[in-house]
Amino acid sequence: MDTAASVDIDNLRINGPRLWDSLMELAKIGAMPKGGVCRLTLTELDGQGRNLVTRWAREAGLTVTIDKIGNGFMRRAGRNNSLPPIVTGSHVDTQPTGGKFDGNYGVLAGLEVVRTLNDHGVETEAPIEVAFWTNEEGSRFVPVMMGSGVFAKVFTLEHAYHATDTEGKTVKDELAHIGYIGEQEPGEHPIGTYFETHIEQGPVLEDNDKTIGVVQGVLGIRWFDCTVTGMEAHAGPTPMALRKDAMQVAANLIQEVVAVALRHAPHGRGTVGMVQVHPNSRNVIPGRVKFSIDLRNATDALVDQMADEVKTYAAKLSQKTGLPILIELVSSYPAQAFHADCINAVARAAQKLGYSNMPAVSGAGHDAVYMARLAPSGMIFIPCKDGISHNEIEYASPEHITAGCNVLLHAMLERAGT
Repeated sequence: MDTAASVDIDNLRINGPRLWDSLMELAKIGAMPKGGVCRLTLTELDGQGRNLVTRWAREAGLTVTIDKIGNGFMRRAGRNNSLPPIVTGSHVDTQPTGGKFDGNYGVLAGLEVVRTLNDHGVETEAPIEVAFWTNEEGSRFVPVMMGSGVFAKVFTLEHAYHATDTEGKTVKDELAHIGYIGEQEPGEHPIGTYFETHIEQGPVLEDNDKTIGVVQGVLGIRWFDCTVTGMEAHAGPTPMALRKDAMQVAANLIQEVVAVALRHAPHGRGTVGMVQVHPNSRNVIPGRVKFSIDLRNATDALVDQMADEVKTYAAKLSQKTGLPILIELVSSYPAQAFHADCINAVARAAQKLGYSNMPAVSGAGHDAVYMARLAPSGMIFIPCKDGISHNEIEYASPEHITAGCNVLLHAMLERAGT
């Protein structure tokens, strides 16, 4: 082992094959036939995944703390343990047809940072911790990002405990079943800085042939339900000019949802993912169409502007056609910018290491969103093949896995001090 005094920090690199092997080992728990992973939160498989990660942490000399919602904090002491820790992490639960990398990479990249520091005898000024958060995916229990949300006081521990799955099982009972109700109150654990390393889950980095995404923030989201009300009538005898066709009006408005996102490039997003047609009969003119509207952009002001434009268009369309159009807000998630110091630390690390990089935004939610409310936070993205995630064929190359972890190492060292 090198002595701390002899280590050239600038040339420090993680052990890429070891990180890859750890990812592949964890992926065996809940392995699926097509190569993916099904490790739903708080199932016995989730418990096995947590047990493996915490065993590896203890073997690396880390102390493990679990809080009452099952969040885990694996700590490597620093020279000054009165300083708040520099934390990295993500989650080990998956979607029902999830991949090997979403979430898992962020946890195991943090563990690899610790193993690398151990290998070279590097002591940091502040402690370093690796976290795993409970129920980030939200595929079995809602709300999503539950553990970090309880930690950040976005919702209460009791609210989370009483959430049930489709079989009526509660979060509290399932946490107890796998042995992950800890003693620490969520939110009492100090965090000085938080980094999260993640596959992009989109195609932008790959499309731009960049290795590292320096994440600026997470898009704000507004979800609406829209209902267009017309009149059912027979498809044959009713002339076109005398119809009150809810589908045609809805189709017009659906196109505007996409158009408004295109007008608010580069980060505007407009999606209609669910449509319900009544009476949904082949030879009946639709009398009612209800559909979802998902609007996203980099700031809340931009998302709200997009929503106003859709509503204005809908009002004019209603006046023109005579059909009532009701648009109701059902969910709102604020945009979250990351801290400039963390963004710059990631950018400097990527530059120093010689990795191609670009500014990026996250269109999906991550635990870093809630951590950013509590401490300076940032994210590191790496490409995933074809931008595909939440799918068994999700893939990130060993080269990119290694690159993202090297950036994490140097960003954390900048914040922790050596």
